Amino acid sequence: MSTFNSPTYPTRHGYITEDIQRKFIVWAIDRGLLPRDAHRMAPVIALEAANDAAKPIQPWQLFSVLGPDRIIAIVRDFYGRVFADEPWFTTVFARVGPLEHHVMTQAAMWVDVMGGGPAYHGAEFRLNFHHTHNAMELMTDRGARRWTELMVQTLDASGPHMTDDPRVRPALNTFLAYFMGKYAQEFAFEDKYAFGALNPPLRRKLNFMAMTSEAIEALGEEELRAALTERGVDTSAYPEKADLVNKAQML
Repeated sequence: MSTFNSPTYPTRHGYITEDIQRKFIVWAIDRGLLPRDAHRMAPVIALEAANDAAKPIQPWQLFSVLGPDRIIAIVRDFYGRVFADEPWFTTVFARVGPLEHHVMTQAAMWVDVMGGGPAYHGAEFRLNFHHTHNAMELMTDRGARRWTELMVQTLDASGPHMTDDPRVRPALNTFLAYFMGKYAQEFAFEDKYAFGALNPPLRRKLNFMAMTSEAIEALGEEELRAALTERGVDTSAYPEKADLVNKAQML
């Protein structure tokens, strides 16, 4: 199992970090990416990425691995593509400001969310204001599709900026998928545009012997089945959750 040497860069909460963390955890639990008590799990809510390759990097841990220069480089690549694109797409950004303005503003938001400290003044109010007043023309299916296409091109070309940690790209995909889903809901377009493989589900290491019967019963069926399988139990012999609970309580 590979290990890494994080954090490479010092981390701090920013203006928007904790708010996005809370909302992201709810979103990720709903999609099975995080366990139900993720908001109480120190490795999840920490700003530093775990060195265990089996533990995915959460969005607010990305700064600890990437640092500011890599984040800015990825964002600059993206806006280079934006400003070279078709006029219907490019002019919306050009009205707000030149390429460098967008690079530094977007990079500041990424750094803030990703655990790099206070960088994005105005937090979510500023983010929402920008999309409602400056980018409204692109908060559509057509705009979301093109934005995603250009971002995927950027990520595919940005391997040298992602270090040698293979968890970085799925973490970035997951970060972007969360925000795209948020905007799809807010602006009523379809959330159907993918950036690539997301973080794998984070599984807790369960010690049934240290758990009460009530705690075992409170586990979800999928988590129970996965934990029993890790212990060599053939869960196909236990089709119902009650059967899984009984087996776990016997261990």
